Amino acid sequence: MSVAAPSLDLSRLDQIELPTTDQEIWRYSRIGDLDLARFTPGDHEVSIRNGDGYVADDGVVSLFDGPPDVFAEISAARGQAVHLVIPAGTVVPEPIVVTHSIPGGGALTTPRLLIDAGADSEVTVIEIFRSASGGAALTLPVLHTRVGAAARVKYLTVNELNDEAWSIGHQRAESDRDSTLLLSTVSLGGDYARVRTEARSIGRGASTKQVALYFADGTQMHDFRVIQDHVAPHTNSDLLFKGAVQDRSASVYTGLIAIGEEARGTAAYQTNRTLTLSEGAWAESVPNLDIRTNDVKCAHASAVGPIDEDQRFYLESRGVQPEIAERLVVLGFFDEVISQLPSAELAADLRARVAAKLKIGDDS
Repeated sequence: MSVAAPSLDLSRLDQIELPTTDQEIWRYSRIGDLDLARFTPGDHEVSIRNGDGYVADDGVVSLFDGPPDVFAEISAARGQAVHLVIPAGTVVPEPIVVTHSIPGGGALTTPRLLIDAGADSEVTVIEIFRSASGGAALTLPVLHTRVGAAARVKYLTVNELNDEAWSIGHQRAESDRDSTLLLSTVSLGGDYARVRTEARSIGRGASTKQVALYFADGTQMHDFRVIQDHVAPHTNSDLLFKGAVQDRSASVYTGLIAIGEEARGTAAYQTNRTLTLSEGAWAESVPNLDIRTNDVKCAHASAVGPIDEDQRFYLESRGVQPEIAERLVVLGFFDEVISQLPSAELAADLRARVAAKLKIGDDS
């Protein structure tokens, strides 16, 4: 399936109209700080491991119609994509790892990944974004995932961009009958990192899980907009996002569980919890429900606040030094997410990266 790219003149980025914080989907964001004219469209290096036989050279740039915003429109207009096709009944034995090396120097890049998993197939895909060099950058990643009937797809994206890079991404997934989808995110890098995710359950019995770990420091901002969209009956979705902010950093989570009129027997849950580790740090958490039928189970929970004093006291009362106790509490807080990521080999490295970000108890 090939969807025509929109007509957009990328030679005049200064004339492209950007969204504003007056729009609900951009509320609390830093979109007003973005000057597109600072950037020049360019290419980036992509490496793929364990992808032999699954990368389709067919020119397809989209699995779905209708870019949701101008950034996805810019991405589609450039017409570059990695298209992974998993044939029906195929089990891919090793994770397919797609690594994007994002240049600095004011480059605008548009990584696109399409995952087309046939009926009763199974695949794990890990997508990594790294800065190839220092300096300002704007990257607009797009993920399209089509999960066939009874297919099992696990996806993990890891943001390791430098502290001058902006990332504004869009993820869309559609899950068919009796399929299982895991969408997971680790966001540690970037100056401003935003992901808008639309996960649609279009087939009876489809199940979707979303997990995310994010940690901002300095003046970083992590921004998540999530829609759990249930179209078919007897579908399930579960979301767990955990984060931390320190120094003068910020995070935003807005989540919507949308249950359509035909989605009877659906169960959907969302949980967002963010630790504020400094007085100057800020976090916003806004869960929402839109339920248009009966016979459903739904719940949402959110919490923003400092480290639990009871947990810290418990450790200190057993001889653990205060700064070590706080580090242990934070690492334990994230373990619930880390244990659900589809790559055990990344877990130890991830814990080390989180520990390196912690400045609790530092004199600086």
